[in-house]
Amino acid sequence: MKIALINGSPKVKKSNSAIMLGILEPLIRTGHEITPYHLNKKPLTPEQYRELCRMDVLVIAFPLYVDGIPSHLFRMLVALEEYMKAEREGDIYVYALINNGFFEGQQNHIALEIIQNWCSRCGLHFGQGLGQGAGEMMGFLEKVPVGRGPLKNLGHAMQGLAGNIHSRSVDESMLFSPNFPRFAWKFTATHSFWNATAKKNGLKKKDILRRL
Repeated sequence: MKIALINGSPKVKKSNSAIMLGILEPLIRTGHEITPYHLNKKPLTPEQYRELCRMDVLVIAFPLYVDGIPSHLFRMLVALEEYMKAEREGDIYVYALINNGFFEGQQNHIALEIIQNWCSRCGLHFGQGLGQGAGEMMGFLEKVPVGRGPLKNLGHAMQGLAGNIHSRSVDESMLFSPNFPRFAWKFTATHSFWNATAKKNGLKKKDILRRL
């Protein structure tokens, strides 16, 4: 099959979407032709849009933005919809990888519905979506094996998604949090990320908590 891996993160480097695609890619590489697409540098060309119309599978990875999808990805999907209606060849299955900064993966459900509705408008098959909570943890867990510890849920979900992609199957979407206590996540985020970032930028803890 021809599989497109679409990174919809606005970040140029070290995005959580790239991490998730990097976990998935080895699981689906064998026997398939995989083409990456990055939307964080410049818009897709007309030829790239036509390439997507000839794919068997689209995997779209992106971060949650105000309970929806990033605006640059939204513009790309609007443009791709017109190409799909005019030039699509055969059945195309779409799978989504979403991550959000809140602890609860359930927060991704609206963005997931947006992708499902877009598939309906384009005449595409929505296969499955994964919604990872506490996405910002992923950059700190690079040395943790996927499927172990805090990444246990993500590893199991990725294995199931890979199987569905191989067979172009439709399955229930999965929205989940990391295997990590919420209070510990909150404590770590506060002291290792927010306070540390504030200090790096010349601010103090009281500056973060100040109300204007």
